[in-house]
Amino acid sequence: MKKWSSFLLLCTLAIASHATVRLPAIICSNMVLQQQSTVKLWGWSAPFEKIVITTSWNNKSDTLKATNNANWQKNIQTPAAGGPYTITIKGSNTPAPIVLENVMIGEVWVCSGQSNMEFGYYNKIPDVVAEVPTCYNQNIRFFAIPKTTATSPQDDCAAKWTVCDSNTLKTFSAVGYFFGKKLNKDLNVPIGLINSNWGGTPAEVWTPDSLVNNDAELKGAAAKLKANGGWPITPGYTYNAMINPIVNYNIAGTIWYQGESNTETNASYAKLFTIMIDSWRKAWGKEFPFYYVEIAPYKYGTPLIGALLREQQTRVMSHPQTGMVVITDLVADTNNIHPTNKHDVGARLANWALHDTYKKEGFAYKSPLYKSMEVKKGKAYISFDYAPAGLMATGKTITEIYVAGADQQFYPAEAKIENNQLVVWSKLVKEPVAVRYGFTNTAMGNLFGKEGLPVNPFRTDSW
Repeated sequence: MKKWSSFLLLCTLAIASHATVRLPAIICSNMVLQQQSTVKLWGWSAPFEKIVITTSWNNKSDTLKATNNANWQKNIQTPAAGGPYTITIKGSNTPAPIVLENVMIGEVWVCSGQSNMEFGYYNKIPDVVAEVPTCYNQNIRFFAIPKTTATSPQDDCAAKWTVCDSNTLKTFSAVGYFFGKKLNKDLNVPIGLINSNWGGTPAEVWTPDSLVNNDAELKGAAAKLKANGGWPITPGYTYNAMINPIVNYNIAGTIWYQGESNTETNASYAKLFTIMIDSWRKAWGKEFPFYYVEIAPYKYGTPLIGALLREQQTRVMSHPQTGMVVITDLVADTNNIHPTNKHDVGARLANWALHDTYKKEGFAYKSPLYKSMEVKKGKAYISFDYAPAGLMATGKTITEIYVAGADQQFYPAEAKIENNQLVVWSKLVKEPVAVRYGFTNTAMGNLFGKEGLPVNPFRTDSW
């Protein structure tokens, strides 16, 4: 028995000795590495293989040895934004070195969510169609992860880094592209965008399964999700296949556009979304910024589910390093769950990043949010955060506003702007108790901050 075990060991070592150095898909030519930070290079090889990594930006070589499990990794320091550079990786058992060419140093962002993040050229998004002929930009790079599921966490995926051009943009996220284009223009640094999204997916599939299944409320909500068109609904399935393979890759942050597939289970969405954000941050080992899009007005089949989901999304803004884009003004047709204006969505996400992550000033990036209500002489006085210059309405009257008294019956209300407050009243409500603005599935409203961003829909009650 001992001889047989020794023979198997020798066979294993013999096979391993012929293994060559291999890299994960995300470490390849054309990639963007996060600037001025510690980034990890990793891969596989023969056990104990000696590996030398040389970076051209400093002509420095680092030597390491693979583990007995044939894994290796090395942390390297990146300079300020620039490039192109080369990285050479040579294994002692590997005949030829791996040379990674056209490597840029800049800012790296993950673009994730469901179809409104996924949609682009082939979905006839007008802004992208117009952009394709002239979009070539060496300083914008794409890494597009294919739609894949897995029952357990994977360590690799099938994708590669590409330069933004008229071919690669056609299969990339429109929102992600316009976000990256604005960052590239305003920061003047290379931008790497990682596309990891899948239309129709609920947030549960982007969350490690144990975090959903070990929580009674979240597990119950997940059980109510309805399979539709082959989209995955099993907790963790896309996290395992489309997020876990990239968590070793240093990023600046994430942008997210999702929620439509969670409207039927909206009551637990803030909890789920917060847990998902925290799980990603834990996996990456850093509290990176997470900016997301509030779902658009749409004619859902069940009353208020869209409004309730938006309310849940608003609550997540209290979580550290998050920010939400309001897009109630960017919708042309509430029968279409996929608004075609992706340019302004990407630009508004970029403004969050430019202000909060990159400390730029001089522009509006936060929509006004409901702060408080005071009732005086039969009128409700509503105050807002993030409206320093005051409010304005586009039209003669303020629309989509309702008021209720103690009987909890809402009536269309009159409203005016006075001293940076919204004053609301109705002849049918003697003493206001609650006010709602834009709190329906399809409401688009016409109330804005004077800086030009729409007021976030709200309700003052919890009925």
